[in-house]
Amino acid sequence: MYDLSELEAFVSVVRTGSLTASTKDLGLPKSTLSRKIRQLEQAVGQPLLLRQSRRIVPNEAGRVFYRYSVEILELVSQGREALDELKEDVSGTLELRCHEAFVRGWFSGVVRSFLEQHGDVRVAIGTQQEVPGELEDGVCLWLGEVGETTLRQERLGSLSQGIYGSPDYFERYGVPASPGELDRHQWVDLLGGPGPGLVLRHPKLGTYPLAMPVRTFTVDQSCVQGDAIAAGRGLGLIPHWLAERRLEAHPGQFGLCLPEWRGPVLPVTLLYPHGHLPRRVRAFMAHLRANVPDEWIGELEFTHNVPL
Repeated sequence: MYDLSELEAFVSVVRTGSLTASTKDLGLPKSTLSRKIRQLEQAVGQPLLLRQSRRIVPNEAGRVFYRYSVEILELVSQGREALDELKEDVSGTLELRCHEAFVRGWFSGVVRSFLEQHGDVRVAIGTQQEVPGELEDGVCLWLGEVGETTLRQERLGSLSQGIYGSPDYFERYGVPASPGELDRHQWVDLLGGPGPGLVLRHPKLGTYPLAMPVRTFTVDQSCVQGDAIAAGRGLGLIPHWLAERRLEAHPGQFGLCLPEWRGPVLPVTLLYPHGHLPRRVRAFMAHLRANVPDEWIGELEFTHNVPL
């Protein structure tokens, strides 16, 4: 019988055509991946892969064996899921990580409704200010670009951003009428946010490369940034969806200026480990997908009118 991890390595290399790409797909060092391929070829008794130009492709034996390998892995996956489904309940400890921008409101509600359905599950929630290096038994919900990671990535949606300020700030310093006036205003920045290359976008006027205003206040949490903007320390980029949630709880704290100009769109990504996932993890992922806000699906067509 063939080693399943060797079959997974072989299938991944055929699909990606590259050892480097498969190391990211499987979260394995290249040396380990190469060793698994060699061991599989030894078990089969003949070579399965060829190197052509910059790609790795299956030879004739490899193409035949690939079809059976995919079927074997699919049957194993179905068998594991079928055995899991024999259990009457979803139980155990669920490790959840969440970007700090989501933890206090929406995400907490999703976890609460999940626990109402699965009372035997224990949950540990960690607030993330950077992408986790690994996850052993759970998932992570991330806002923004993910970058290099060994975790699987599933795009759930995206959030557009606008420029917000408090009524008091606008009364003292005026409301900017165009992006060109932003360099005269104070700016509340989120640590790790847009740098000098910030580009604003308009549905009709196109793009505007922004000479970044002077950062008078820089923070490392979205809620603190919102507090600073509401306190009149300056203007700042906030995802429209998050601003709406805050304004529902605290009407009039701040308002949107330059409403047709948007900042960079931030992807919302679900991160989770490779391989077979426990039933509690799969159950939570299904619950999370079912509760994704409609506004996250694709880039928001945002028509927000908050009185300034």
